[in-house]
Amino acid sequence: MRKLIELYKKYSEIINYLIVGVLTTLVSIVIYGVFTKLFHVNYMISNVISWIGSVSFAYITNKIFVFKSKCDNEKDVLIEVYQFFKYRVFSLLIDILLMYVFVEIFNIDDMISKVIVQFIVIALNYIFSKLFVFKKKSENWFFLLFLW
Repeated sequence: MRKLIELYKKYSEIINYLIVGVLTTLVSIVIYGVFTKLFHVNYMISNVISWIGSVSFAYITNKIFVFKSKCDNEKDVLIEVYQFFKYRVFSLLIDILLMYVFVEIFNIDDMISKVIVQFIVIALNYIFSKLFVFKKKSENWFFLLFLW
């Protein structure tokens, strides 16, 4: 048991990110499924709607539970939110492209495609969040280079 606690302490950020990532993926897939299967909304429109819901959930949970980000003032909060959503828009474009390729070109079922694509997006989002969004204050000079 002590070994598990030590491993968790050592890798807590990654473990917490995976837990939050799974929950974010569930939020995304549930929203997507409700809109495509229950309301019969086009899969691309449903994909964007699920993105909005899951990214909002992801920002809050990543900020609090994964990266434990604390902002000293409103400006820092706005920069962090901007950075988070900016990179999530980039991953949304990748998400949309991959959904199109899997569904329209490879004729893979849209729900199966959605699950596959989510694994790719989770990995990209971790990299973006770690490197560019939830940075330590000492790293802020570097991240200003990416504030466009």
